Amino acid sequence: MSRLLSRWVLTARPSTILRPAGLSQTRLFASPTRGSQQLPFQPVRLREYQEECIQSVLSSLQSGHKRVGISLATGAGKTVVFTQLIDRIKPSSKYATQTLILAHRRELVEQAARHCSNAYPGKTVEIEMGNMHASGQADITIASIQSVTSGDRISKFDPKLFKLVLVDEAHHIVAPGYLRTLEHFGLEHKREGSPFLVGVSATFSRFDGLRLGAAIDEIVYHKDYVDMIGEKWLSDVLFTTVESTADISRVKNGANGDFQPGELSKAVNTDQINQITVRSWLARAANRKSTLVFCVDLAHVAGLTRAFRQHGIDARYVTGDTPKIDRSNRLEAFKKGEFPVLVNCGVFTEGTDIPNIDCVVLARPTRSRNLLVQMIGRGMRLHPGKTNCHIIDMVSSLAAGIVTTPTLFGLDPSELVKEVSVDAMKSLKESKETEKIRGQVALGANQTEPSAQVVGNVTFTEYDSVLDLIADSSGEQHIRSISKNAWVQVGHHRYILSGPQGSYIRLEMIERESEDKDKDQVKAQFVALEVRALPKGVSKSPFAAPRELLRAATFVDAVHGADKYASEKYPHMLISRYVNWRKGPPTDGQLKMLNKLRGGNEQLKVTDLTKGKAADMITKVRHGARGRFAMLEADRRRVQKQASLREQEKAMRLREQVTVGPLMA
Repeated sequence: MSRLLSRWVLTARPSTILRPAGLSQTRLFASPTRGSQQLPFQPVRLREYQEECIQSVLSSLQSGHKRVGISLATGAGKTVVFTQLIDRIKPSSKYATQTLILAHRRELVEQAARHCSNAYPGKTVEIEMGNMHASGQADITIASIQSVTSGDRISKFDPKLFKLVLVDEAHHIVAPGYLRTLEHFGLEHKREGSPFLVGVSATFSRFDGLRLGAAIDEIVYHKDYVDMIGEKWLSDVLFTTVESTADISRVKNGANGDFQPGELSKAVNTDQINQITVRSWLARAANRKSTLVFCVDLAHVAGLTRAFRQHGIDARYVTGDTPKIDRSNRLEAFKKGEFPVLVNCGVFTEGTDIPNIDCVVLARPTRSRNLLVQMIGRGMRLHPGKTNCHIIDMVSSLAAGIVTTPTLFGLDPSELVKEVSVDAMKSLKESKETEKIRGQVALGANQTEPSAQVVGNVTFTEYDSVLDLIADSSGEQHIRSISKNAWVQVGHHRYILSGPQGSYIRLEMIERESEDKDKDQVKAQFVALEVRALPKGVSKSPFAAPRELLRAATFVDAVHGADKYASEKYPHMLISRYVNWRKGPPTDGQLKMLNKLRGGNEQLKVTDLTKGKAADMITKVRHGARGRFAMLEADRRRVQKQASLREQEKAMRLREQVTVGPLMA
């Protein structure tokens, strides 16, 4: 007896894409309907970059790759691209003709169903989600990862019948449910005869430090949202950052490495902070028609919604607990512009298409760059009458390691901006890079600030001795705004976290390899390595060969990934910079070593520095501060020489210039 299935019908309203229509036959024919009228087939017109993306996938698969990723900005049409791949990828055998699409949210499943039914009106489409059970025989099956991994539901899908597995929001692909599903289809590693795997995401990195390489072999195409804005595929964006005064320095991390929601809510959901948020919106965005606000949890949603209403603003809310009918009605009213502010938590970060949004308020701090990009992305879609989208970022304590909109452009997280465009952000970054030499090495407190000397358009910091250099703590400001551990900067984009018995973790920037001009690929920017100390007598070398822990596209992700590893392997008392021993006086051995560097200069005393600061300074000495000092001296002399040559050339040009008037004798 064949399995009875609930038939799904596409309707005009997005909120009721899937609705039971009684029990039906075992195969579901996905013909879009509106009432009793069948919608005409609408062929998809691909944008130029979408076709380039598809060709990059096909080329990679033809060259032998099995598991590839596509990185496309929010609003780039990820669903359009991967549904178009279904017919472009040829079966590996006459039996392997089926396609499986995996997603982790109902909205994404429904969205994929719409696109597939429109693109392939002649194919059968089934859904595996909740109480909807697919037969396992359809041309295209769209499944929620929670349902397909429930019980034995996955067993009805024969891997030999599938040519392609597509994963939406594929930065989740290394989660346990996805890995179990990939193993069922023989995709836990590259294997002959298994289906092809294509993962699509706007944020192809993991905040928790897990390696996407466990499921994806290579990223074959990347289109950044900054490029999309420049090419007019996405809306222009204005950024404003506001100091909210919220103190989140004591908020603990949750299971995923971001802030623990309950504690974070208590820190930011106060009458004072909510009033600052609303007043900032009134001052900068009161004329905006459709503002989406991101909060921490239900209590924060209630508090901020109430604050907006106290100022006479018609603000409404949607949360994961909002009944589906109410949620649908509010969303429809918001899309029609019936009220100006929609407050939410955890609902509209992924897979939501509300193109009329012209303002996004980030009322929840985060350590996750992915979450930040996803929230901002809600306002980037084009819409008639929409000139740009205003992002208002409520920035709180930098010491807690938040990421802010300026960090997306490579700027220091402490940068505060007011109504700055994407182009202006890029220009600001370029000007900052020319102001000073990167890689100034770390130092400690209770020292006189080193003098700054400007040569041409480059700023040098002068150090009179190696001790002055290792005492300078300015190099740690950025990494210690991200991490609570005692990281020490020892060189240009190089940081050390000391572990037990001389072992340590080294975090550094990867030297970029030559770019493949034919492919716009995403490359890792940072790598974390562990160097373990060996027992005496085991080897001529005191250390084992460095072991790679992880690679990451961003500095923030690299730091969090390294911290996650350190928290599991190293004692907290040794790596944290907030432990009590660091506040105590330095040991005699520490003072002796540091005073040796001072030579005949005035000797350091016990009262001049703490035990923790002394430990940091010694770490810098052990990991190359002497060599760094010599290199900075050489750099300074070289730039001074270049400046002198430029002055000579300028004088020569003046002498050769012919002008009307008397000649100098």
